[in-house]
Amino acid sequence: MTPLQAAILGIVQGLTEPLPVSSSAHLVIVPAWIPGFKPPTVLFDVILHLGTLISVLFFLRREILAIVASLLPSRGQAALSGTERGEERRANRRIALLIVVATFLTGTIGLLFKDRIEALFDSVETTAVMLLVTGVLLFLSDRVKKTTRGDHELNLGDGIVIGLVQAVALVPGISRSGSTMAFGIFRGLKRETAARFSFLLCIPAIAGAVVLKVAEAAPPSAPEWAALAVGFLAAAGTGLLALKLLFALIKRVGLGPFAYYCWFAGVATLVLRGLQS
Repeated sequence: MTPLQAAILGIVQGLTEPLPVSSSAHLVIVPAWIPGFKPPTVLFDVILHLGTLISVLFFLRREILAIVASLLPSRGQAALSGTERGEERRANRRIALLIVVATFLTGTIGLLFKDRIEALFDSVETTAVMLLVTGVLLFLSDRVKKTTRGDHELNLGDGIVIGLVQAVALVPGISRSGSTMAFGIFRGLKRETAARFSFLLCIPAIAGAVVLKVAEAAPPSAPEWAALAVGFLAAAGTGLLALKLLFALIKRVGLGPFAYYCWFAGVATLVLRGLQS
C-alpha cells in the first residue's frame, strides 16, 4: 500500500467513523473504486482504528475524566474533578455501569456471530443496502420531537437497547454512531446526550476490536511504516474534525442531512455495481 492510498483510507476512516454514515461501508465501497488497490493488512486496519480512538479520547477527555474520577475514592475523586457534586458523581457512576452493560452485550453477540459478520464484508451490494437502512434510521430519528432526557437520566434500559443496537451495527453499512444515536433519540434522549453516550460507548468497542486484531497482525516490513504512520495521522486528524462537525450539526440541524447522504451513497453504489455486472 502506498502512502497516498493510506492517506485516502485514513481520511475515509477518520471522517466516517464519527459521522453517522458507516465507516465500514466506506472502507468496503471506496477501495472497490481504486484501480489496482490491494486490501489493507490487519495491522493497517488496527492502526486506522487506533487513530479514530485517539480522536474520540481527546474530544471527550472531560467526560472521561469525570467518569474515572467518580469511580475513585472521594479524596482521589475530588483531586481529579474538583467540586463535582454528589448527584453528578452518581450520574457518572451510572454511565460507567451502562457502558459496561452495553459493551458486554455488544461483545458477546459480536463473538458469537463473528464469522457470519466478517463474511458480509465481501459483499459491496449488501453493504450498500445496509446504508439505505441506516438512512431510514437517521431520517426517523430526526422526526422525534420529545427528546428531553439528559445525561443524568440515562438508565439501564438505555444501556441494554443501545448495546444491542451497537452489536447489530457490526454489520457493514449499519452506522455504529448513527444507529446508536438514533435509538437513543427514539428512547427520548436529547440529541447531544445520545451522541455523547454513543461515543463513550465506542471507546471500549474500538479498543476491544484493536486488541483482538493485534493478535492476528503480522509485524510490518520497513516500507510499510510510512503508510502506517500516514494512515494513523490522517484518521486521527480527520476524526477529531468530524466529531466537532457532528456535534455542531446535531444542535442545529439534527441527523437528517446524513440520512440523505446514506441514501445517495447506497443507491449510487447499487446502480454502479449493476452497470458493471
